[in-house]
Amino acid sequence: MTVKFSGALRDDPIIKNLLSRMPKEVQDSFSEEQLSHLKNAVAARQWGHHKVDVRGTVKGLKHRYYYVFLAGKNTRELSREEERASKAIRALLVTLFLAFCTLTGLLILYIIKSALGINLFEDFSLGLWDWLRS
Repeated sequence: MTVKFSGALRDDPIIKNLLSRMPKEVQDSFSEEQLSHLKNAVAARQWGHHKVDVRGTVKGLKHRYYYVFLAGKNTRELSREEERASKAIRALLVTLFLAFCTLTGLLILYIIKSALGINLFEDFSLGLWDWLRS
């Protein structure tokens, strides 16, 4: 992915940082095109491939702004706090899933009981079976 640059590329923070580590005569020897290619080479990080990788720039009145949206599998080590939060969220999701399965199972059993005409309590009904039949 090559990015086109206009104006003073030497004012770019990446290029400034790169040039600051070189002698003055070497700094002055680069053309705008060479600096553009240097920026692309330095800025292209090899962090890995992401399932979702959306990058772009938006030109404003004075400045250009960039945006990056990345999503993918997290392969880095989690801190202790992140690990604790991950376990709590996982426990909550498992609890919600089990509660949903239990309630769904009880609902199915109630419908079967009502379909068979079994009354556990005389003169009491939730009316679910009658609602389903209608």
